[in-house]
Amino acid sequence: MSLTWSVVAAVLFGALLHASWNALVKSSADKALDTAVIHLVGSFIGLPLLLLTGLPPVAAWPYIGASVVIHIGYYIALTGAYKHGDLGLTYPLMRGLGPMLVALSATVTLGETLTPLAWAGVLGVCGGVLVLGLSRHALDHPKAVGFALANAVVIAIYTVVDALGARAAVQAGGNAFQYVALLFVLDGWPFALIVLRRRGLAVAAPYARARLPVAALGAAASLGSYGIALWAMTRAPVATVAALRETSVLFAALLGSWFLKEAFTLRRAIGTAVIVAGVMALRLG
Repeated sequence: MSLTWSVVAAVLFGALLHASWNALVKSSADKALDTAVIHLVGSFIGLPLLLLTGLPPVAAWPYIGASVVIHIGYYIALTGAYKHGDLGLTYPLMRGLGPMLVALSATVTLGETLTPLAWAGVLGVCGGVLVLGLSRHALDHPKAVGFALANAVVIAIYTVVDALGARAAVQAGGNAFQYVALLFVLDGWPFALIVLRRRGLAVAAPYARARLPVAALGAAASLGSYGIALWAMTRAPVATVAALRETSVLFAALLGSWFLKEAFTLRRAIGTAVIVAGVMALRLG
């Protein structure tokens, strides 16, 4: 397995999609309800995709079940982070540590060993992401930082689980898109039911109707982003794909600056340069 330019280009596009749906959530009045609506819509979008691709092989089903449970924790931590901090702080923290945890566990969990240059790339991307997110004011938002760091661990766990699941599907004669289609059909319901119980149908239904066009865009972006990532993980080392996917932080910083009026400072520019250098090291490694 190697990180070709075609895989790099696909993952970069997926990173843009990922940052886009996160910006939509951050721009909403109710982060938890918006996340629930987006992924519930994603479950319905996943249905025709599943009819097109067919079910993944049975070997992948245990991984999908585990991933659905893990993603509940992801959504809870995600909405908590966005509730207490801005996109430019919380998103880099959530995404920056995950690839490092994946890389550290890759030998045991995935049977992968990175070259020194690939390690430099992972460190560069993760370091640049943290430079983008951390500042002297980070501790002014301890709840946001706490949720974001907890989510970094969750992200690393579901990345490994889904990579193993997608590869199990491929080895059994299926493909990554079957895996992601079934995952999305199932994934949106648990968190949506949790939020519905907390908000009540009288609040949730009007909000969902008003946000449906935006939610459809967010759901399509989320499904496309993760489908690309899992496809890439069947063709390249998981740790390098996971790190490359976190270039979404660059897009998040730009989207936060353009659409949410968050400052794009010199520190964020330096972090951007470090990430770009890390991406090149990943490709060359």
